[in-house]
Amino acid sequence: MTAVTALTDRTDDRWDDGLIARRIAVGDEDEEDDGTDDELVRAVSGTVSGAGSDGGKTPAPPPLSPEARALRTRLDALRQLIGLSRTRLDGATLAEAGRILDEAAARRGLSAQHTVVAIAGATGSGKSTLFNSLAGVQISETGLRRPTTAAPIACTWTDGAAGLLDRLEIPGRLRRRPREGSVAAESLQGVVLVDLPDLDSAVREHRAHVDRVLALVDAVVWVVDPEKYADAVLHERYLRPLAGHAEVTFVVLNQVDRLPGDAADQVLDDLRRLLDEDGIALGEHGEPGATVLGLSALTGEGVGELRELLSQFAQERGAATRRISADVDRAAGRLRPLYVADRRAGAEIGEAVRAEFEDRLAEAVGAYAAGLAAERAWRRNAGKACGTPWLRLWRWYENRRTPRGLSGLAALAAIGGRTFGGDPEPPPEAEVTARQRVEQAVRTVAEEASAGLPDPWAQAVREAAVRGADELPEALDELAVTVGVPTGKPPRPAWWPAAVLTQASMTLLQIFGGLWLVGQIAGVLEPGLLPPVLLMVAGIVGGPLVEWACSMAARGPARRYGQDAERRLRQAAAGCGRARVLEPVAAELLRYREVREQYATVAAGGNRLSTTRQ
Repeated sequence: MTAVTALTDRTDDRWDDGLIARRIAVGDEDEEDDGTDDELVRAVSGTVSGAGSDGGKTPAPPPLSPEARALRTRLDALRQLIGLSRTRLDGATLAEAGRILDEAAARRGLSAQHTVVAIAGATGSGKSTLFNSLAGVQISETGLRRPTTAAPIACTWTDGAAGLLDRLEIPGRLRRRPREGSVAAESLQGVVLVDLPDLDSAVREHRAHVDRVLALVDAVVWVVDPEKYADAVLHERYLRPLAGHAEVTFVVLNQVDRLPGDAADQVLDDLRRLLDEDGIALGEHGEPGATVLGLSALTGEGVGELRELLSQFAQERGAATRRISADVDRAAGRLRPLYVADRRAGAEIGEAVRAEFEDRLAEAVGAYAAGLAAERAWRRNAGKACGTPWLRLWRWYENRRTPRGLSGLAALAAIGGRTFGGDPEPPPEAEVTARQRVEQAVRTVAEEASAGLPDPWAQAVREAAVRGADELPEALDELAVTVGVPTGKPPRPAWWPAAVLTQASMTLLQIFGGLWLVGQIAGVLEPGLLPPVLLMVAGIVGGPLVEWACSMAARGPARRYGQDAERRLRQAAAGCGRARVLEPVAAELLRYREVREQYATVAAGGNRLSTTRQ
């Protein structure tokens, strides 16, 4: 059974039950596409399609309204926001924002000359009666049997709305077009009225029709009655979630003829109170917001006022823009926890965090110890060149006593019993400690960089840091070998030859004095102890003095040599850490700043109503 009844012929209120699509002539299609005033088209895509009356040339579009320009900017930002967030957020989270973009794109290709207004209400509220009263003819079936309306029924008075009705999935048999000449036909030009099934219907399919159509229409007229105007289903499931759509919302109290005296005003006041608790801004005293009024669809009281309001609303041709703007506001509110944290997040990795990270890596790679080793190597080289021959002989003797193939730390390790197969075995606790230091450094950077970020972006920062730290200890070990203590002999300063010559002279004095003294003892030379003894004492005292002086002179160059080695290893470790950890983390922070800026643009209209009301 169809919900549309066969109506009796009347001379004043006759209507044609043929499909709207059949009434569109070939030239009307061009008229439908000639949307030079389509602010939504230009707001979303900046283009105007269709041919005008000048033989196919597109007329110059009028300037965009501020509201349309703002919507275009916000939709562009929302599109970029989704693109930047796809790899960081799951698809279900971005589904609503994607649906808004799809619906905006779908709406832009349809008639901007029409405003689709749905009439919704609970069982027995009289919405179908109001629908018929607004249309001026009996279109939707009314009566005591529930549910009366089983599927959406549409009524329009002008051509060009077929695409809009196709989008609502209203079949041709449920599309009605009254004849010209009625009051409704004159005042509701450009309006497409849609009568919906009961929103609290016991049939699930009816409720599905209501939810689907409400997501696509430009405006909604909510019909309530004196008994059920505070119904929880209406307020909790529909009005409260759509509080941001106040500018495209009408709330009418039907059946006021049943209320005695000033009871209608009292019920309207209580209805406004409930709407205010729902967060719906009321359009009073010229302020933007929902329109609330009382009427009686049965007696016609207030119906003319509502018809006039809908006519004025349609003539403004901004309903679609406002509806999509409200949808964007709603999506921005739901996405806010994903892009805005409770406290201010750092825009980038701070210098203190970078410095601490580099210090920890330098400590893990042993940069300070490498510098000390390089300094000691420089001083040992100086000692070999400037030391006395007797000291060098002693060192040679000590090396002869050391096991072959081992020297320095390796010898100490051998003495301590920590060798395996003749090779030194590094202390395992040292390796564990170095790895722990690297992990602690990476963890500190991740915590500092992700502090204050919303959970998805904080997780992305931490994952970037962990990925970069996977092979960081091994890379630092390789640096310690290749860039650590310099191999080969340290460079010699210019004064070293003079020091070596002086030390050789001291040695020659000792040898010459000793030979002179031996010659005197053997009777080969004339006796005289003082000259050879003085020569020997000069050589014996001068040699250590020359060695001490050289060691003092070598302290500065040795320290600088060690510092250079430490700096090179520190810089290499810092560069490795930057490439593997800091740069990926900084890239994640940069991406978050980009999406945060795009979100700020998307949410820019969120306080539009409150700003206007102030």
